[in-house]
Amino acid sequence: MEGWKRKTRDALITGSVASVASTSALLACGALEERRPFAPVNAVSHWYWGERAAHRDHPSVRYTLFGYITHHAAAIFWALIYEKLFGGPRRTRTPAREVANAASIAALACFVDYRMTPRRLTPGYEKRLGRRSLAVVYVMFGLGLVIGGRLIDALANERA
Repeated sequence: MEGWKRKTRDALITGSVASVASTSALLACGALEERRPFAPVNAVSHWYWGERAAHRDHPSVRYTLFGYITHHAAAIFWALIYEKLFGGPRRTRTPAREVANAASIAALACFVDYRMTPRRLTPGYEKRLGRRSLAVVYVMFGLGLVIGGRLIDALANERA
C-alpha cells in the first residue's frame, strides 16, 4: 500500500507539471492558429457541455475552468501510469532514458485519446487545433512529466 501512496503523491506532482506545460501549449497554439488562446481549453469541456463548448472562444468559468480541471485530472491519471511504470530512483537514469519514458506515456495517451476513446470523450482540443499543434501539446505533456520527476528528486534531496 505504501508504494501506491508514494506513486499517487508523485503523480500529483508530475501530473500537475505536465498539465501546466500542456495547457500552456494549448493556449499558445490556440493563439497562433486561431487568435483565440482559450478556445482549445474550452473545447475540453465538450464531454460535459456538448459541442457548444468546442465553439466558445473566450474564457469563462463554465467552459475554461471546467475544461482545465478535466485536462488536469487526465494529466494526473496518465502521470500515475508513468510513475507506476517508471517512477522510483530517477538519479540512476540518463536524461535520454527519462525523456524516452515520458515520450512513451505521452504517445500512449495520444493513441488512447484518439484511437480508443469514444468521440464524446476525446480531449476536445482537436476540434480547434491542427495536427502539428496537437503534437506540440503531447510533447509538452511529456516534457512536463520529465520536469515533474526532476522536481520530485529535488524535493527529496532537500529533505535529505
